[in-house]
Amino acid sequence: MRFSFTEEQIEFRDAVHDFLAKECTPERLREAWSNGTGRVPGLWAQLADMGVVGMLAPEANGGLAMNEVDLVLILEETGRVALPEPVVETAAVAVPWLVAREHRRLDDIVKGTATATVTGVPVELAAYADVARVFLHTNGTEITPTDMRRHPSVDGSRRLFQLAHAGYETATVATVRQGELIVDRGALGTAAQLLGLADRMIEMTVEYVKERKQFGVPVGSFQAVKHHLANARLALEFARPLVYRAAYSIAHEDPDRATHVSMAKANASDAAQTAARVALQCHGAIGYTTEYDLHLFLKRTWSLARAWGDPAWHRRRLEAVLLGGTHA
Repeated sequence: MRFSFTEEQIEFRDAVHDFLAKECTPERLREAWSNGTGRVPGLWAQLADMGVVGMLAPEANGGLAMNEVDLVLILEETGRVALPEPVVETAAVAVPWLVAREHRRLDDIVKGTATATVTGVPVELAAYADVARVFLHTNGTEITPTDMRRHPSVDGSRRLFQLAHAGYETATVATVRQGELIVDRGALGTAAQLLGLADRMIEMTVEYVKERKQFGVPVGSFQAVKHHLANARLALEFARPLVYRAAYSIAHEDPDRATHVSMAKANASDAAQTAARVALQCHGAIGYTTEYDLHLFLKRTWSLARAWGDPAWHRRRLEAVLLGGTHA
């Protein structure tokens, strides 16, 4: 059995990394916080042109016919830059749902002219709903929003809305299974983004403690700082294989998929929040200022750690599975 990614997967990830490093800078993120859309103008269309949006779509629809093992690396890169776009809701969740139903909106999604959003349990608030063309409920059905009310978010570039809706189908066994898969896809995508966020915050902190000096030496030379950063890195490296395993489970329809996804999301959330806490502590007072770039990644971390089920929700889900029950 092969336990590593292929050369092609790594090359695609690196290409997306280079693109996002150039096009999704902290300066552009700051613009997204205040431009009224929470997004970077033109970036979604460019991601669609690269094939990111339609990675899980068939070639006949303009997609790349890839699976979640390919996608997980790309989503990790979108987390590294705190991408202000509904990539999880659209590329990871909506595209495979639309493929299964041969939905007319699939081509629009793949071309980058439409996006999707999701509401329900445990999502509750729909991200970027004001620009969405496809509205999914976590019970596995499509809905028609009758009203949407914006809610405040700690992350100014992640716009959240509470939806009033109607018109979804009567839940059947098939739609319930689709609903479970929607939750698992969304949780996996968010977990992958949290890996990227954790990695970025650790890198930023390492660079900072190399330069910041006290008593004539870099603070990074202090044992306490080293221990904090080592703990953050350890948490990240323990979470990463769980996320990759969950991606494999979804791609290959593993019967233990839900267990693997909940383990991944709970641990990725914990790891990213550990990295955020360590980054803030090691930066000191400057880490609290909105003028400093770190706060962009801190706030995205705090937002995503609770999205698609917080660690407590996923651990209750694991408990229910282990005890042979169900969890709502």
